[in-house]
This record gives sequence, C-alpha cells and structure tokens, in this order.
Amino acid sequence: MFKKLFIIFPIAVFTSCDFIKIQPKKEVQQEVVVASVGNEKLYQSELEGVVPKGISKQDSTVLAKSYITSWARQQLFLQKAEKNISEGQSNEIEQLVKNYRQSLYINDYKERLVKQQLDTIITEEEITLYYEQNKENFKLNEELLQLKYIHFGKDFIDKKETIKKFQSDKEEDLQDLENLTINFKDYHLRDSTWIPFEEVLQKIPPFRTESKQKLLKISKFIQKEDSLGVYLVAVKDVLKRNDIAPLSYIEPNIKQLILHKRKLELIREIEKTLIDDAIKNNIFKEY
Repeated sequence: MFKKLFIIFPIAVFTSCDFIKIQPKKEVQQEVVVASVGNEKLYQSELEGVVPKGISKQDSTVLAKSYITSWARQQLFLQKAEKNISEGQSNEIEQLVKNYRQSLYINDYKERLVKQQLDTIITEEEITLYYEQNKENFKLNEELLQLKYIHFGKDFIDKKETIKKFQSDKEEDLQDLENLTINFKDYHLRDSTWIPFEEVLQKIPPFRTESKQKLLKISKFIQKEDSLGVYLVAVKDVLKRNDIAPLSYIEPNIKQLILHKRKLELIREIEKTLIDDAIKNNIFKEY
C-alpha cells in the first residue's frame, strides 16, 4: 500500500500543478478588471466571495470599495518592499517560502498515509495497561467530586417527598427520582461520574459562598437555597490536587495519547521504508 501511494502521489501533484498553471490564464484574459496597481490586476470574480448576495446596492458598493482599497494598499506595500529589500534578505525569504512549501507537501502526504494506515481501535486492556504504567503522570491539577444533586424551584410541589427519596440509598427511590427529572431545573443522580470542583460551583451557586475546605468533604446530605430554588447535594467521594486521576476521568486523554504514540511509530516506519526503498532502487545515494 505504501509503495503504491508513494509513486502515485507525486504524479498526481505535478499533473494538478500543470493544470493550475495553464487553465486560469485562459479564464483571466476574459475577466473584467476592477482595479490595478502597476502590472497587478484585481478581477471582478475575486469580489464575488467578498460581497454577499441579497444585500442592497449601496452596501454592496461599500463592501466592494473597502476590499479594493485594502487590496491596493497591500499591493503598494508589497511593491515598495520588493524594491527596497536587499538581495540577501530576498534570498532568505525565498528560502523560507521554499521550506514552508515543502513542509506543507510533506506533512499533507504523511497525514494521508497515516489516515489510511493508522489502527484507531483501542481496547480496554490497552487503556488500563497504559494507565497502570503511567499513573504518576496523571496527577490532578484540580479537585474532583463524585456527587449527586437536584435543583428544583421553590414552588415545587413534591419537595418533602423528593428530599426523603434523595436521602435514601434504595435503588427504587433513585428510580422514582429519575421519573421526576422533568420537573427539575437540573440534576445529576448517578454519582459514579467525577466532576471538576469548578463545574460544581457553576451548577450550584450557593456553594460559592462556602469555604472550599468545607465543600471538599464527603457529605451524605446538603441542602442549599437561593432565589433560583432549592439544591440537594450528596458528596460521595473527593479527590484533591496531586491525587492520581481516576481512569474513568482521563480515559479519553489516554486514548489520544495511545493514538499519538501509534502515529509517531507509524511515521517512523514510513520514513524508514521510504529510505530503504530509495537505497534499494538506487534512487538515494551517499557519496
């Protein structure tokens, strides 16, 4: 697969480049010129993407005029710069442009190969193994909480019953609460998910006036009120800064790390194959 792509891609690139060089010249000769600066011309077609369809003639004229003026200013600066640049500076810029152009081609080609060949399937076993081997690299830089909470309005009819069920550890009471969620302003009833402390403060405004030390404690029941309603909170567990992040919380990050590692390994393999094939076919020689 790799060899085939390597041979075909340059042909496709040069063919498309030849087409680009030849074709537009025929079209440009027939276009309407709307402005010029020296030998450089601005064509009517270049204004089509600038002036939206459906606007008034007056607005269209203003936008077109603004674009033409901006284009002219850029061309005038460019022409002045080209006249006043030294030969050494000019050569340096040309080399930078050449290097950048080569990087764009190479990186685009690599990305295509990686997209075609990279194995993106990651098993749970791989994720767990990576986590266990790199635990010390996954220390938290924020506090996390496992909690359940409910936010309902002050005029909520089933307030007492809801508080009672919220304090219960029975699964049937939790299911009853889930059946009432349409009446809640916000809720999080399954407490297995880790939530950043700052996110908790956003969801429960009354907590913002409490001390952080007080909130970062396991608590079976907290009730708070404000002008927006009533908040019921139960903190099941807490992780503090520099604690090891739980696997469930950083699993998406680990997947990205594994994919990135695979990508780097694949690129190294592609580069090695490229060199080996070039030597084998007498394309690359060292003197």
